[in-house]
Amino acid sequence: MPATMEVECTADDCELDMAELHYTYDVPDDVSTADLRCPYCGSETSLEEIEL
Repeated sequence: MPATMEVECTADDCELDMAELHYTYDVPDDVSTADLRCPYCGSETSLEEIEL
């Protein structure tokens, strides 16, 4: 089953509190939040993975 990742945006002015990312099998295993940007505010530096 492809990986999933829960992320939050830590930017002060962003309303996104959590997003769940569902990957396909084609996404490399080493993809991290540093490779992504917030889908709500567009920040490239404020996404953090939520560890459960």
